[in-house]
Amino acid sequence: MDIDALEHEQHMKRALELAREAGERGDEPFGSVLVRDGEIVMEERNAVNSADDICRHPELTLARRAASEFTREQCRETVMYTSTEPCAMCSGGIYIAKLGGVVYSVSAERAGEVANNDLVVPSADIFERGSAAVPVVGPVLPDAGEQIHTEWW
Repeated sequence: MDIDALEHEQHMKRALELAREAGERGDEPFGSVLVRDGEIVMEERNAVNSADDICRHPELTLARRAASEFTREQCRETVMYTSTEPCAMCSGGIYIAKLGGVVYSVSAERAGEVANNDLVVPSADIFERGSAAVPVVGPVLPDAGEQIHTEWW
């Protein structure tokens, strides 16, 4: 799979819609979709507040579901589109699930600046450490993604 050959903006728009929906229901504004063969196969909104569960980041939730519902080969053929570059916890889950790549809208560094959060670990710091690096593309539609964060924070 060539991650650079995929239609990034179409799928990122959906991830951003999910982030906005999460914010509207009182969760922090993060949303993600899993794409395989050009089609969205799963999607998730942040649910940390509404589920009262600090692990309900959309990226980690989707990585867990993919690891349990897809074959290893299907995971490798699946790309996550996410409104914000994944945090360290989510990056670890994505790496363990062996997803085929990640495309983000807003970098972790920029999201941290907007949210006044200084605990920022770029996903590449985790994805590049193992023997099977996870390709990362971004930012895609960064102005739209940043606007969602600016409105929320």
